[in-house]
Amino acid sequence: MCGIFGIVTEQNQPLGKILVEAGQRLSYRGYDSIGCATIASDGRGTPAIDLRKDTGKIDEVNSRLNFEEMSGQRGIVQLRWATFGSPSQVNSQPHLDSDGDLVGAHNGNIVNNVSLREAFVKEGMTVRSSNDGESCVHAVERYYDQGCDMVESIRRAARTLQGDYAFVIGHQEGDTLHAIKQGSGLVVGIAEGATCVSSDLPSILPLTNKILRMYDGEIVTLWHDRVELRRVDDGTLIEREPEIFTEGMGAAEKGGYPHFMLKEIHEQPQVAAELIHWLDASPHVAPFLEALTSARRLYLVGCGTSYHACLVGAAYLSRLAGLGAVPVLAPQFTETMAHTLGPEDTIVFVSQSGETKDVLNALKAARRSEARILGVLNVIGATLMLASDHYLPLACGYEISVPATKTYLNQVVLFLYLADRLGRPGARIDWAQVPNLIAETLELTNEPARRVAEVLNPFDEMYYLGYGSTLGVALEGALKLKEITYAHCEGMLSSEFKHGPLSAVYDGYPVLFVTAPDDAAMMVNHVNEVACRGGRSIVVAGEDPLLRGNVMGEISESSMGESAHDYLLLPSAGHELTALLAVLPLQLISYHMSVARGIDPDFPRNLSKTLTVD
Repeated sequence: MCGIFGIVTEQNQPLGKILVEAGQRLSYRGYDSIGCATIASDGRGTPAIDLRKDTGKIDEVNSRLNFEEMSGQRGIVQLRWATFGSPSQVNSQPHLDSDGDLVGAHNGNIVNNVSLREAFVKEGMTVRSSNDGESCVHAVERYYDQGCDMVESIRRAARTLQGDYAFVIGHQEGDTLHAIKQGSGLVVGIAEGATCVSSDLPSILPLTNKILRMYDGEIVTLWHDRVELRRVDDGTLIEREPEIFTEGMGAAEKGGYPHFMLKEIHEQPQVAAELIHWLDASPHVAPFLEALTSARRLYLVGCGTSYHACLVGAAYLSRLAGLGAVPVLAPQFTETMAHTLGPEDTIVFVSQSGETKDVLNALKAARRSEARILGVLNVIGATLMLASDHYLPLACGYEISVPATKTYLNQVVLFLYLADRLGRPGARIDWAQVPNLIAETLELTNEPARRVAEVLNPFDEMYYLGYGSTLGVALEGALKLKEITYAHCEGMLSSEFKHGPLSAVYDGYPVLFVTAPDDAAMMVNHVNEVACRGGRSIVVAGEDPLLRGNVMGEISESSMGESAHDYLLLPSAGHELTALLAVLPLQLISYHMSVARGIDPDFPRNLSKTLTVD
């Protein structure tokens, strides 16, 4: 999740320190490279644009490139989280146009980046990188060189850019910066003698608390003493009053949420939309699909949360595409599967960080067999990406909270997308509605999830049960509860519960069931097994006419769960999407229960975000 910051001042002055500090305040978003550009306003013989950038952390790159010595009337800093193009000096942002008189940087994903770069090369432009941020600059260059002014050039460029993004750009002539918002965050700050624009508030607040919010489809022009908003579609002016931000820096970094985990839970509609847009346009999808369909044997390999996504993904590939995929824990794969592999087999390795040691051990074992290696990961440039024959990114941006939320969801989105692409044409998912369904589910289930957390909080051990497509969901929900509440929650197949664990049930003992529509008839039996023994059955599902029940205190005649004590209702979305959406209230239950217990959900004891040990 890249971060950009731009500033306009009245005259040339040292800007390097301001840019470095702005970058440091955006570093919580995650990054693999950093760059600064300053634009001088006078006619000195030296180049007006000073651009310095490289991979690495801010302090390290600053010590090599001396960002703090840079000066100018305008400045841009960008922290890049790689999606298009591996982390490298040339792919770092900001970028110049062909002639070196435009400089700009972006946040987000331009999903038609490959076709745009090909077009720019044919038009004679100098394309230096594979990064989509450069495509934003060339898209503006195309129309500026035809005689359009900057605002009109940006408006026309926006018609050619597909995806979710925000970018800031300036020309060496003049005294302004311009920025556009389309899907990614962007806010404007108005200070005494300067204006600024940024992906997020932390880089602005040390300079001013006078904030102007931007919305999708808007362009802002910044002078040192004023700003001007216009609509992208027709260029008309927008009148909007700035507001005074009164919260502290910590709240700004968390987007106003009390914890990063809650912020990242609520980022899931956006990151899902960005991934879907990327997959729709990516040339990487076709060879990935070919490797899946031509495999003699197909394995999905991961650890923890990523393994749970593999369980759901295997169900999707079976139901929609007729592919038999075997989900396997990475350490188990090395011992039980690696010795049977051959060149005709395909293994999909799934890891948020791309550096999980157990996964890399399994990959090393698989590589000896010459099997095809596919990677699914969130960190571009990671070892898993470099070791894969083909890879797909999760496009989640940086995930700060130790419990995985948005990375798990996008893993499941990715598997569903692949299965859907391989499935029957008449059974396709309405992908345009998926982000909306995620947002609807979060809104619909937040308060019921809080009440379920109150029910569970007195207990230090319980069960989450799933069946079919929701087995992985139940395991993931149980893992979240264990991670951040320190209660023991065992996730398992609901039909296995009667083979021993049912003995744990007593009056009031909580058992949570997660089900999707096609499994409702089977799940009724499992709910009844608990309810008739005095246990408290909590059902997470969409509406189903098979069952009736109590929706957290409200009677619903068409809801699932006649025997359920509590029913947490999901939007009606069909079998596959229910399995995707059902994890959202489980994330919220864990979060609310963690907070109720006085535990910081972002940093639970004994756990690390990336496990690089055996």
